[in-house]
Amino acid sequence: MEMIEIVQVIGLFLGFGGWIVTMVSLQDQYWKESTTEGSVITTSTIYENLWMSCASDSTGIYNCRDFPSLFALPGYIQASRALMIAAIVFGTFGLVASLAGIQCTKIGGDNYALKGRIAAIGGVFFILQGLCTMIAISWYAANITQQFFDEFYPGTKYEIGEGLYIGWSSGVLSLCGGGCLMCSCKLDTPEEKRAYVYQPPSRGNPRSAVGSPQHAPSINYGRNAYV
Repeated sequence: MEMIEIVQVIGLFLGFGGWIVTMVSLQDQYWKESTTEGSVITTSTIYENLWMSCASDSTGIYNCRDFPSLFALPGYIQASRALMIAAIVFGTFGLVASLAGIQCTKIGGDNYALKGRIAAIGGVFFILQGLCTMIAISWYAANITQQFFDEFYPGTKYEIGEGLYIGWSSGVLSLCGGGCLMCSCKLDTPEEKRAYVYQPPSRGNPRSAVGSPQHAPSINYGRNAYV
């Protein structure tokens, strides 16, 4: 297996892993969890993600409810939803393009130049997936941090949950996978220089053979030529 094929396979697996982990992060319920800072006795824990809010007590019983209205949600939650869904869509396109573009598959024929461009397009989709995921996760985490350190914030304060760490991991995997697929296009070995093809001289300008004794015409003179 050539170097370019190894890089493409690594990029495909990284991008696919990032796509899977992005969906895991989107379904995780612990995007933020109520903090125990300043509380002596904690009877219940509240945790939320982009879709629902849950509460559990000390006995382990929990109850979840979906957010009632999309338009009643804060703007950063709406934006994070859109970015995470866009990340999954970009990852799907990147996976399809990468499978068709890597050289170790027969999908797309044997035109390796075209397959390399398709693989690069798949890398672009994986990079877009990683960027959307990182923006959504970081924006959500920034709001949690801002509310946590705001002394005048009247509501419940939260801490960063495990879902955000999973999302950051998926973003890193997607960016690395897309970078590998895009860099694989530059690993093609340059074409060998074509050998110089001898062109016969034109009739009006004959070429001389000076400097090549082995190609010089041999002339034999008889004895009578010296008399």
